[in-house]
Amino acid sequence: MTLKYYQDNAQTFFDGTVNVDMSSLYETFTKHLAPGARVLDAGCGSGRDAKAFLEMGYQVEAFDASSAMVELAREHTGLPVQVKTFADVDWKEEFDGIWCCASLLHVPAVELPGVMRRLADALKPGGVWYVSFKYGDGEREVDGRRFTDMDEVGLKKLVHNIVGFEMVELFKTRDKRPGHNEVWVNAMLRKVHSNKQVKLTNFRS
Repeated sequence: MTLKYYQDNAQTFFDGTVNVDMSSLYETFTKHLAPGARVLDAGCGSGRDAKAFLEMGYQVEAFDASSAMVELAREHTGLPVQVKTFADVDWKEEFDGIWCCASLLHVPAVELPGVMRRLADALKPGGVWYVSFKYGDGEREVDGRRFTDMDEVGLKKLVHNIVGFEMVELFKTRDKRPGHNEVWVNAMLRKVHSNKQVKLTNFRS
């Protein structure tokens, strides 16, 4: 269902998202990365963020489940963007940072723990991981796309079940697209070197 939406509406989605200014969120992520760090844009959509990280000097890999979106992202970024689903992720401790901007929100709630574990395994110890969801609680379908919404409680519970991660920051933002006023919940996670209890070190709204 959701994949078909992006296949059928790839150009429209690309046009509506590729030029959105995400610089404030990039800063939240990149301040934790060393120069030249290896970054994975997981569910990259238009390739907007992958291109931004590439231009900042990071080593970037990107994938998306929609082949139509991937073609547009390849053209936009110049990167060999892969056609891949979250279920296909099999990297092991290869990335210093993982960027999941508005991508995990399409994963059914029952599948989220497994998907999160796969992505967690792809991150190096000490690595950071940005995730965002539309603010809410529960699952819904809108115009041919399914969404799993999260609030602070739900997101903290989801992260708590990933052994070896701490939540560095949890915060809400407004949608940055013109004409959109939705609220998003965002989190910055860190993979710790030992199985420490998840903790929240900063909260802002």
